[in-house]
Amino acid sequence: MEIYAVGGAVRDALLDLPVTERDWVVVGATPTELMGLGYTQVGREFPVFLHPETHEEYAMARTERKVAAGHTGFSFDTSKAVTLEQDLARRDLTINAMAQDSAGQLIDPYGGQADLANRKLRHVSAAFREDPLRVLRVARFAARFQELGFAVATETLELMAAMSSSGELDSLTPERVWQETHKALQTPRPDIYFEVLRNCGALSSVFPEVANLYGVPQPARWHPEIDTGLHTLMALKQSAALTSNPAVRFAVLTHDLGKATTPKTMLPRHHGHGERSVTLIEELAKRLRVPNRYVQLAVRVARYHGLAHRAFELRAKTIFDLITALDGIRQPERYEEFLLACEADARGRKGLEERRYVQAELLRNALASARQVTTAALSSDLEGPALGAALRRQRITAIERLLQASASVEQD
Repeated sequence: MEIYAVGGAVRDALLDLPVTERDWVVVGATPTELMGLGYTQVGREFPVFLHPETHEEYAMARTERKVAAGHTGFSFDTSKAVTLEQDLARRDLTINAMAQDSAGQLIDPYGGQADLANRKLRHVSAAFREDPLRVLRVARFAARFQELGFAVATETLELMAAMSSSGELDSLTPERVWQETHKALQTPRPDIYFEVLRNCGALSSVFPEVANLYGVPQPARWHPEIDTGLHTLMALKQSAALTSNPAVRFAVLTHDLGKATTPKTMLPRHHGHGERSVTLIEELAKRLRVPNRYVQLAVRVARYHGLAHRAFELRAKTIFDLITALDGIRQPERYEEFLLACEADARGRKGLEERRYVQAELLRNALASARQVTTAALSSDLEGPALGAALRRQRITAIERLLQASASVEQD
């Protein structure tokens, strides 16, 4: 029996990146032998075991054979005769198809180390096309490693395009699509994930709502980049620079979906696109089973981001109504997420990437002013609806004072 470190842990160590999770493959053993050593079996489709002390996963070396459509349509051979090289051959990318033995010796039969040096994401073999999920995985790796200079190899992108045009991506389950997308939203460059999917023709299959934004014009006065699809990915890139919060990034991705359904007679203007975006967000979320937490923020950003951009034109009452709609008094952290998404939208425009988003500063100060007014400052004789009305009036007054002070500073 031989045990090897494999996959991401080997790759990341060679890139001098932190190794947070280790995977192991066992060659020349049977499930019975492993359980006799104290390992606990947890795998269903194929044998995976937990180490009795570290609880890390140890998988039996295996080969795969395509027997049905989709990313689950495989049969497996996990016999003792399966070699390490055969196990590595079934993996997606060469940089993920390396192993290391107990002495630290690198086993690299498919050129992964060379592709690391050349910053290439290259498929191991033609068997890549048997699993449609790999199209999304490669796009995710491109998003994760883009800042290190990695790019998808031309032949791999061509293979991904062939898989996309074949229609097999339609077999992917909503859970797996969202799982890969959620991981991509947490990478340093989530915009690259969607860009790669578009470049290989997969975006229209997996995210048609986003794909439909390309070619839709916007007023050049507000959007020098013109194209709504380009703006969406520019804003998504900005969101990654502002926050690591994937919910904010998802909200930015979806905030303008309604622009794809603007009647052609209205273009390049998009009056009412916020509510149309809400409808599309809800449809997308239902299809991919996006968590409610993400959907709620995305809906709020789609519905109210235009109002936030006009913060300096708003009356105190309108600002307080916005705070109320966003539940800012009770959930200031959600309010902050909304403002981050609005800032990413404002800065996701050609030539405006470094522009200061002063609207967020005003709206943050407005919330702080409103939250300083509590029931303790009101008459003890008030209760029920009267108390609520008085609290609302005082909070609006506090915001009015803020606006007056801000105007005074500007005049000075």
